[in-house]
Amino acid sequence: MNLVGALALYFVIWWITLFAVLPFGIRSQHETGDVTAGTEPGAPVLPGLLRKAAITSVIAAVIFAGVYYVWVAYDI
Repeated sequence: MNLVGALALYFVIWWITLFAVLPFGIRSQHETGDVTAGTEPGAPVLPGLLRKAAITSVIAAVIFAGVYYVWVAYDI
């Protein structure tokens, strides 16, 4: 696997992992009882996107390492 292929694979794994991590820990304005006028009551209060991006990067790196190991070990 060359560098460009590895980066493309990591990018795909990262995005799939991000969509899996995004809903964790989200509380809507309706759930907290603090609905701002003019906004959707289902909008998140504190989405924590930087934290989720960091968590996603770590999880994606672990998954990528496993895929890369299998790719190299079995010469796929």
